[in-house]
Amino acid sequence: MELCTGRPADCAGRIPQEVRCYDFLDALGVEYQRVDHEPADTMAVCEERAAALKTRICKNLFLCNRQETVFYMLVMPADKPFKTSVVSPQLGVARLHFADEKYMTEFLDLRPGSVSILGLMSDRENRVRLLMDRDLKGQAYFACHPCVNTSSLKFKTEDLFEKVIPAMGHVPTFIAL
Repeated sequence: MELCTGRPADCAGRIPQEVRCYDFLDALGVEYQRVDHEPADTMAVCEERAAALKTRICKNLFLCNRQETVFYMLVMPADKPFKTSVVSPQLGVARLHFADEKYMTEFLDLRPGSVSILGLMSDRENRVRLLMDRDLKGQAYFACHPCVNTSSLKFKTEDLFEKVIPAMGHVPTFIAL
């Protein structure tokens, strides 16, 4: 995997969601690095990506309450386990589960396997609540997909909290995992 700076020189053949991510970050003046790769199917493959980016990789989970009336995107370090019994009480929700992909497509314009915090730029009505593990605040860099699971990006965590998230119109709720 080759570590590149910025967007691909040629975006031909890249999906619109990915190109929108590059346009969005470029418009905000966020400097980022990128690696292109095959889709990850194991945590070992994700660890290779983390090594190439020289930062911790995050997993992004699209969740909802039992009634499918409240939706969440949980951003957490990939090396931590997700336990609904830990997250649900912090939110005052009886039980969380993975949301149906139809909501992922409708709210975030994303496909399964490509969930990314950058998908929140499509959630203009704020139907998805952003949850983040509080440990992420202490990292120098943040890594995520550009709304496609065949590339990964790295940029300053400071830019995530000061530029990216505010521009998407979301306010994170920090939780302890």
